Amino acid sequence: MVDKELLEILACPLDKAEVRHVQDSSGEWILCTKCARKYPVRDDIPVMLVEEAVLPGAGGGKAAGPGKAERS
Repeated sequence: MVDKELLEILACPLDKAEVRHVQDSSGEWILCTKCARKYPVRDDIPVMLVEEAVLPGAGGGKAAGPGKAERS
């Protein structure tokens, strides 16, 4: 579980929007309230890297990140 105080200071690295903590059947995530990217939480540590984010509706695919094309 992500510390509440840490969650309050985190922001999406892509658009600097607020984030919230969510859990679903695929794991624990930090969800951007603006772009809806999901950043994984591993060993209670949020991995706030655009390259590690899951795009909304991507079915588990990772985000391409700024200036990078998605690989098939």
